[in-house]
Amino acid sequence: MSGREDGKGNRGWNGGRLFPMGSLLAALLCLAVSCGAGAAAPVRDVATRFAKERPSAWGMDLPGVLHRASVEDRVVALTFDACGGARRGHDDYDRRLIAFLESERIPATLFLNLRWIRAHPETARALAGNPLFEIGSHGAKHRPLSVSSRRAYGIRGTASAAEAVEEVEAGIGPIMAMTGRRPLFFRSGTAHYDDVALRILDALGCRAAGFSVNGDEGGTLPAGVVRRRLLSVRPGDIVLCHMNRPASGTAEGVRQAVPELLRRGFRFVTLEELLSLERGRSP
Repeated sequence: MSGREDGKGNRGWNGGRLFPMGSLLAALLCLAVSCGAGAAAPVRDVATRFAKERPSAWGMDLPGVLHRASVEDRVVALTFDACGGARRGHDDYDRRLIAFLESERIPATLFLNLRWIRAHPETARALAGNPLFEIGSHGAKHRPLSVSSRRAYGIRGTASAAEAVEEVEAGIGPIMAMTGRRPLFFRSGTAHYDDVALRILDALGCRAAGFSVNGDEGGTLPAGVVRRRLLSVRPGDIVLCHMNRPASGTAEGVRQAVPELLRRGFRFVTLEELLSLERGRSP
C-alpha cells in the first residue's frame, strides 16, 4: 500500500489511498459520502449530534451489543480478531488457523483492525475475497469505544464523539475498498463500549459485536483450554478468538474442538447468518 505519513508516522485511509491522521475527520466526510447505502447518517452529522452526550453505562454486556442469538438450530458463530499494533506479536498472522478453517470449509467472521490490514495487505485482500469469511471491522487503533476516554485492560478509549466516529470510520474504509460493501459488524478494541458510543455505532449503520464464549483470552491460552472453552458452546453462542497470535494455542485448540462439535451436530455460521436464523429476525 502506498501513501504518506504525518510527522508521527500515522496514516489513514481514504477510498483506498492513505492520508495523514491529523486531517482524518475531514477525510471521513469524503468517506461518508462515498459509503452510500449502509451509513445511516453523514459522519460529521453523527459527531456533532453526540458531541455533548454523556455516558451512563460502560462495559461489554450493555443492551445493544450482540452477544448471542436465540436460535432453534444447533449453530455457533466463530469470530476471530486481528488486532494489530505496536506491541510485539500483535501484527502477526496465524496461518495455521486460517488454513484449517479453509481446509475444513468452516465459515467464520474475521474482525480486521486497520493496523493489521496495513501489515498484511495482500492477506487481507485474499481473506476478504474468500466466500467462507465475513469481514467485520475491529477499528482503526484498537481502542475501547467511548466518548470519555474510559479505559479497559489499560487501553485508553476514544475521548469524544468525534474520536469514536474516527475509530469506527477509519477502520471501515479499507474493508469497503476490499469487499465493496460496508461491514455490518464492528467490534471495538477490548470489546468495551459506553452507551453513547453504541448509539453512535447505530447512527453509523453498524452493529456492535460482543461474544458469549471467550475462547482464547486474547490469544494467550494453551490449546487444551481453548478446546475446552469451545466445547462448552450452546446453540446461538458467539465465540471470540484471535488470528494474530500464532504462538498461542488458538489454532490447535480450534483444530481439536471443531470435529467434536461437528459430531455433536453443530453447524458453523457467520454472524450475519446467525442473525438471520434468530427467531423473529431477518438479516
